Amino acid sequence: MLDSLKRVGKDIGREINRAWENLSEGWRELLSRGNNALTHFSRNKEDELATGNTLTAFPRWSLLAGEVEETEKEIVVRVEVPGMDKDDCHISIEGNTLYLSGEKRFERETHDSTYHVMERAYGSFRRAIPLPRNVDTEQAEASYKNGVLSVRLPKSGNQTARTIPVKG
Repeated sequence: MLDSLKRVGKDIGREINRAWENLSEGWRELLSRGNNALTHFSRNKEDELATGNTLTAFPRWSLLAGEVEETEKEIVVRVEVPGMDKDDCHISIEGNTLYLSGEKRFERETHDSTYHVMERAYGSFRRAIPLPRNVDTEQAEASYKNGVLSVRLPKSGNQTARTIPVKG
């Protein structure tokens, strides 16, 4: 009987260790992938007054997931910005950093409802995305489709600052 209890205790210990390792691995993955994508959204007083102060309960941080792809000739940056119009996105490049800023506006269909889950952030934001190489800012192009902002940046040796318009 005692041997049987010891075996059960060892089995439980192994299962707890396995579960802890899986949980730890998941947290490490989440932190490493989400660390740069985590973006702070700030609100202005006008938004809070217009919505009856409901924005104060909404998240102030959100993920703007993205990717930076390098080909032989260019750097391509893609960022998911769902719920925004292309005119709400502003892109600039300074040195080897692409800056994406904009505003995600809160729109409510009815005012007589209650939110039970609110994971989307609203307000102004600015995200810095490091670029692996110098790029030609004069030849850079940006487009927006299905909630994904794509910026194509030809590689270059020059370092200049430029604002890039977003095409439809």
